Amino acid sequence: MNLQDYLNLFGVSQETIRQVITEGLSKGGDYCDIFFQHSSSDYIGLEDNDVNRAHSNIDLGVGIRVLNGNQTGYSFTEVIAPETMKKAAHTAANIANSKSRLEIPVFSEHKPADYYRIKTPWEKVEIDQKIPYLQRINQKVFNLDSRVIKSKISFNNSTTYILFANSEGRITYDYQPMSQISVSCIAEQNGQREQDSFNLSGRRGIEFFTELNIERLANEAVKRTVALFEAGKPEAGEMEVVLAAGSSGILLHEAIGHGMEADFNRKEISIFSDKIGKAVAESFVTIVDDGTNANVRGSINIDDEGNDTEKTYLVENGIMKSYLHDRLSAKHYGVKPTGSGRRESFRHMPLPRMRNTYMLPGPHKKDEIIASVKNGIMAETFTNGQVMIGGGDFTFYVKSGYLIKNGKIERPIKDVNIIGNGPEVLKNITMVADDFQMTEGGWTCGKDGQGVPVSMGLPTVKVKQLTVGGY
Repeated sequence: MNLQDYLNLFGVSQETIRQVITEGLSKGGDYCDIFFQHSSSDYIGLEDNDVNRAHSNIDLGVGIRVLNGNQTGYSFTEVIAPETMKKAAHTAANIANSKSRLEIPVFSEHKPADYYRIKTPWEKVEIDQKIPYLQRINQKVFNLDSRVIKSKISFNNSTTYILFANSEGRITYDYQPMSQISVSCIAEQNGQREQDSFNLSGRRGIEFFTELNIERLANEAVKRTVALFEAGKPEAGEMEVVLAAGSSGILLHEAIGHGMEADFNRKEISIFSDKIGKAVAESFVTIVDDGTNANVRGSINIDDEGNDTEKTYLVENGIMKSYLHDRLSAKHYGVKPTGSGRRESFRHMPLPRMRNTYMLPGPHKKDEIIASVKNGIMAETFTNGQVMIGGGDFTFYVKSGYLIKNGKIERPIKDVNIIGNGPEVLKNITMVADDFQMTEGGWTCGKDGQGVPVSMGLPTVKVKQLTVGGY
């Protein structure tokens, strides 16, 4: 699709957009942008052997933002008509109170990159093409282990079209596909019941759900569930913690990544607000936030302020290099935006947000890390967590992992809390392996009432000391 296709989709012209932005600047604002969004989504749920729920949703609207210094005026409408949009722009314009001083240049089309090519758009995939995937997964789940007594499987897909223009003359667009299959099962053994799940998600088309991935979804969900029958809890206390490659990246995202979003630092809320250029970790620790990973859930071609995405180095060789910037924070710090201005929908203002946050591989081996642990745990899968952005203190619930004694994995563990501080964890990372994995699950990050799709990753990492809550 080209620019004209997007203009036709939303039923607007460049001249109409220009008029709306002019209205947004009518009271003297410094800047105005307009964000059109059309989203469609489908959901199918299967429980045991029956498809028992399905629904579709379509959302359409436009958000108009006016900036005046550090102040923001914002309005949105679900009716894309010239007069309605001008009224919304007039509302946003009230952030200023002088005569307009700006003239809008001729729009210049910006063609974005394409980090998530798919073969078949979801709009061309009928429901009867999706149901067989759920049925095959369901059958495999029950066939894998006789202890499985219940299964739930869901299939989500969505497509979003975005058209963006601003008072600086930039006009750009994006097509954003998304899909997710989730598998949950319950197993019973000698009166004990356990439940776990597994899912695959990304900016993918239906061609991603191959026979191999159907096998993975069923196998991993059942394996995780039945492993809990043999799991117990470790003794509580301070101990070494190994973060398993992949989904342990949620700790990196929550306990460290949020503190590197620029709005928290601009307001001096984050403990990282004075750390640029300073050592925050060992020299083998490098952390990036990346929007360019092909087909990964948190990837974006442009951010929701029309900026190109990028690979942003937050910590490089142990030195803190950058925050994640939107337009407002970039202006405050005198730097370029990092392509991190994101919003849940046209109803929301953009904020500095993570995309795919991960640590690059290090110089060690996984086996070497495990062999170095005298008394500790390996945290493998996480569920709930709480983080205090200001100080970086966190509590995470570890769904499953392993006890490590004298350099050997001893037995599985479950239902464990780990307690610590994000900046201290960075300082206490003593080993980083070369086995990096990106998570493939359906993570959604919440901030200020907005949720956006993200991903994260990690190699196997050893943290010198964390508080573990066991029995």
